[in-house]
Amino acid sequence: MKKCFECGSEMKEHNSKTPEGVSYNYYRCHRCSNEVVDMPQLHAVAEKYRIMKRYNAKISKWGLSLGIRIPKELVKKYKLKEEKEIVIVPERRGIRLIVG
Repeated sequence: MKKCFECGSEMKEHNSKTPEGVSYNYYRCHRCSNEVVDMPQLHAVAEKYRIMKRYNAKISKWGLSLGIRIPKELVKKYKLKEEKEIVIVPERRGIRLIVG
């Protein structure tokens, strides 16, 4: 068992799920109700999210530009419409698209 960082009491292991259904374990202190997820568990949950949230698209030539098609699920989720403006942010390992 783990000891609570706040009060020093023993913490009991529990299991829960994220709203998307990803299962994970965490520890809860019975005295002060402090909850902790250890780093290996946090990395495992993050990897499940990365796999779950991945979409593939092909780059196509559109006139003199390049374009990507956004999957229907993302169009619905973010309520995207034709001619809607987005922000493109270059990052070290790729690009980020931000819907305004």
